[in-house]
Amino acid sequence: MTVADPIPVPSTPLTRPGTTAVSPPEHASFIIKAVDKSYRHQYANIYFVRLRELRQHVEQRAKKRWNEVAGNPVFVPRVLDVEKGKLCFIIGTVYMDMPLKPNVLEDVARDRSIPAPPPREKYYSDNDSVMLEDESGRICLVGDRIRSACLVTGVILGALGIETHNGDFEVVDLCYPGMAPQPSLGVPWSPREGSDNAMEVDDSLHSLPSDEWIALVSGLDVGAASPADGQLQLLAEFLTAEVGGTEDQSQAARISRLIIAGNSLGTLSGNAGTTNADSERKPRRYGQDTSSFTPHPTQNLAAHLTDVCRSMPVHLLPGPSDPAATILPQQPIPRAMFGEASRYATFSCESNPTFIHIAPAESSAQSASRGSQPGASSSKAKTNGKAATHPQGGPMRSILVHSGQPLDDMFKYVPTPPISRMTLAEATLRWRHMAPTAPDTLWCHPYFRQDPFLLLQTPDLYVVGNQPKFATKLVQDTEAEENEQPRKRCRIVLLPGFRETGILVLVNLRTLAVRKIQFAVEGMNAGGAET
Repeated sequence: MTVADPIPVPSTPLTRPGTTAVSPPEHASFIIKAVDKSYRHQYANIYFVRLRELRQHVEQRAKKRWNEVAGNPVFVPRVLDVEKGKLCFIIGTVYMDMPLKPNVLEDVARDRSIPAPPPREKYYSDNDSVMLEDESGRICLVGDRIRSACLVTGVILGALGIETHNGDFEVVDLCYPGMAPQPSLGVPWSPREGSDNAMEVDDSLHSLPSDEWIALVSGLDVGAASPADGQLQLLAEFLTAEVGGTEDQSQAARISRLIIAGNSLGTLSGNAGTTNADSERKPRRYGQDTSSFTPHPTQNLAAHLTDVCRSMPVHLLPGPSDPAATILPQQPIPRAMFGEASRYATFSCESNPTFIHIAPAESSAQSASRGSQPGASSSKAKTNGKAATHPQGGPMRSILVHSGQPLDDMFKYVPTPPISRMTLAEATLRWRHMAPTAPDTLWCHPYFRQDPFLLLQTPDLYVVGNQPKFATKLVQDTEAEENEQPRKRCRIVLLPGFRETGILVLVNLRTLAVRKIQFAVEGMNAGGAET
């Protein structure tokens, strides 16, 4: 009788690092308050608020940028007050006049007996024109600078140029609001943090064994037509350090929390959404048609969440395929849907988009023992799970996460190539707006007094879920003053769907370095795709 190899056990007990989820400031919350729950307001109010908030930043940077330009350009406050043949600059909101873009008036006038055309993958065409508008009116922008620019509807910018004889504004240069202030700028995550932080993917040279990491995933699609159940089980076991050798377990033990960026539940298959005459006449029990509804996907997802919540905090965002409202910002999915996981203080249902602020925990051992106990009913998270206050000026990482709808919508406005999804994600930081196409072609709530998608601060980590493939880039403020040190920086991560690729992304909270882990099961199609 042969003795099997013993299970590898680390020489020292593994302990998971403790981090604190800090309550975000009031302006960084996407929860719709009772005073804003009204649909009587016009969407134009969002554009007015957006222009009012960003105009001052564009004007300040434009005057500094074009101060020494030959011809002494002057600032014209109203776009309709531009004089022909005089060099000047104007500030307004971009509107893309695109023949292929959906038109609500055409939709109303459409013959209902004819099926509607399928949605277009791109709105872009050679017949598009770029407008700049403010409270006074609208002017058409032309020139080589405009044709080569990355622009979508809703961007606030300044344009330097001259009005032509036919009333168009020929643009020479453009100016954007620039990257917003960064509260964590110059404050190291730990005393060990150095100055060289421009890490690439899977760079472990500057990573330390004691560094804290966070895990990012999106597109689990539990209950889809071709689910990745095997990969999902491997993911849960890896996060809980129950699989692999001692090196894998040590790496998993340094993960402080998991963020799921939307599409946790898959869309209904074609058979589930169809009914025939016999099924319609069949009596339903408790108002539920078992032929088109099954609770198994939610129960399976809740089981995996419960396993992970016992070990670390989990932040769950809704996505396009999840049971949440379509308009942005999507409100948190009810905790009660997730059974046993909802009893853990480490489980948090977030809005989409959401800001997550993380700070080092003062006592990792105490926070881990408190956060992993079931019985908490609050959706806010403290240390290792529940929201807590944080002293001003202390080390903290701000994470902006959304499930991909804003980037998917902006991608329809631009030619590909040369503009990529990463180019658009980087541009939103310089535009100071994460979803400029809302409310034109991206559905959102009709806010009256605010535009919640404004970026009033630059996050340390910018995560976009449910993208076609994985990509990452460390963006730095190249337009800052030469003597401004350190410069603002932001790590952008585009997450692919886990069901198609099996990819889990780890981000080092100290250096913002990125690691990519791919799960695949032999004999299964899902999870082994090329990325």
